[in-house]
Amino acid sequence: MSPYSPADLTPYDPFDGLRFGFDSCFLSGQPTTAADTVPVFADWLQARYQLAERSIQLLDHSSITYKELRLPLSPAVRPRIEALEQEVAAAAAQGPEALRALGDDKLFLWLGKMFYGIFITELFKEQDPLIKPKYPLAENAALLRKFQAFYPLLQGLRVPVEYADFAPGSIFVLEVDPAEDVTPFEYDDDLNTLVFSIKLDRAVLIVTLGDIGMIRQAMGKVYADARRPLHPVQVAEFKARVYYAAHLLSVVPDIYPRRAKPGDTTLVFDALIDDINTSVFHPWENFAYSQALAELWLRWGISLEEVRRNPEMPMSLLYDEEGQPRQLASWPVKVS
Repeated sequence: MSPYSPADLTPYDPFDGLRFGFDSCFLSGQPTTAADTVPVFADWLQARYQLAERSIQLLDHSSITYKELRLPLSPAVRPRIEALEQEVAAAAAQGPEALRALGDDKLFLWLGKMFYGIFITELFKEQDPLIKPKYPLAENAALLRKFQAFYPLLQGLRVPVEYADFAPGSIFVLEVDPAEDVTPFEYDDDLNTLVFSIKLDRAVLIVTLGDIGMIRQAMGKVYADARRPLHPVQVAEFKARVYYAAHLLSVVPDIYPRRAKPGDTTLVFDALIDDINTSVFHPWENFAYSQALAELWLRWGISLEEVRRNPEMPMSLLYDEEGQPRQLASWPVKVS
């Protein structure tokens, strides 16, 4: 007998009535109290990297600490999230290969929860901002449509989920060569394109949450070439390619849940791209890509002019002049 009823396997829709407050579970809609919350960045992350009192600057220029970032969660859902956090914590302690072994579906849920928590926090702050953002998230209709397509896929945090012939997002797990790596933890995101990245010692995880795996497919060769220890400056280049690809994505998939029947044990989703005649990506433009790359290379002192020295082929540290994967032990390159 299935432990789930058809009602359990019906996705919760907070967009119906805009139920995003702290009085209801963010995954089920069940009423919650002030004590029924879960940290956006798990307790084990905060403890391992001493994050609790560190501040995050929001788009309105206000600050919030990691420990203050929380989501409302009903007690019934808590065991599934705690079990996921335990799995990820154990894998993260072992390194990139163990994280890859968890599988993309689990990593999507783990990363997606953090992105959701940050995104919702930003939306709440826009209602009473310290300084009104130049481009408020709530006024971006295209972004909200992407977010609405992404949200149902988080139901895997609440009940078992299957994705029928599609991936929920594009997951990349990179390994950093520790020789010149001085940053044990960092995270960054692009809320407008639903991209999130987090660094856990030698592992860097990057996810695009609104593309049902299309960016991973497009970047298949680059990702295969990057499955080796990379210098941090090479990781930054890989991230620039992912972030720019997400910017070029021109379609938003429609996500449909299958109607649950008595005896079903999983919630099954189908995905559809409405207009098959539309190109999935806008054309790649080296001028715009080089700007994104230069921004991620700022900490290494690489200027935009250096990146654009050859306008037809922006500077690359992942590949050499012949287009072969480049081994990079240090940057700047040390002359013996």
